[in-house]
Amino acid sequence: MNLYRTIADSSKNNILHLAGLLAPAHALNRRTGAALQLQRELQWREEVQKLVFPTYITKENIFKETPDMVFTREHENLVKEGEKWMKTTAESCSITAALITTIVFAAAITVPGGSNQETGIPLLNKEMAFTIFAVSNAISLFASITALLVFLSILTARFAEKDFLVSLPRRVLIGLFFLLLSTTTMIIAFGATLFLVFCDRKPWMIAPICGLAVIPIASFVTLQFPLMVDLFCSTHLSIFGKERKSVRKSVLRRFNPDDIRLVFRN
Repeated sequence: MNLYRTIADSSKNNILHLAGLLAPAHALNRRTGAALQLQRELQWREEVQKLVFPTYITKENIFKETPDMVFTREHENLVKEGEKWMKTTAESCSITAALITTIVFAAAITVPGGSNQETGIPLLNKEMAFTIFAVSNAISLFASITALLVFLSILTARFAEKDFLVSLPRRVLIGLFFLLLSTTTMIIAFGATLFLVFCDRKPWMIAPICGLAVIPIASFVTLQFPLMVDLFCSTHLSIFGKERKSVRKSVLRRFNPDDIRLVFRN
């Protein structure tokens, strides 16, 4: 193991220099979006960095490049693509969150059934469906505002290299979660309003309202939930397994002397 920690090729590149090289296209395409691809590259470099001696982290090769400099040079385009992917996602979700905020805020002011002109108390406040409407509408409002603020924080971020490791993917995950929550509770509030205003207390109307409400929720979950799962797994779960010894062996197998000579001969 000490051999691989200290091994270097003819250009004095150590194992950490090679970890900074851009992965092949077929390996990058396993991840969703350029941001998650860059995150996986950063995670790989972090894992390899644990194997080398501290002095090797800043050691230069014959081209006067440290491992960090090699990584930055190799991933320059990927950082730009990741920034573009993050901004496009944040902008699209911000528009959706702003629309939901506008809708539920207007619904909170004009409550279903109207209000008593003298006291201002809603006329249907004793109905169970009205309670469902009020709670769902409030949750939707607060969740959509939170999602909007989170996505705005992404748009104003620095987009530094290391931000793609945890900070930015976590923000996207939090924003998508609150956007899903606000969308779901908005539809529930709308369904409760339909029942209060148009169904005249007919219980059988609950079934078609729920059936129609499931359609947009299921569509959103189907389209966005896989991305949320990828963000959560890649950010909060270890990609190298629990057994540290086996992980280190697999890392070292990737950088055997023959591979090092082959890479720099090509």
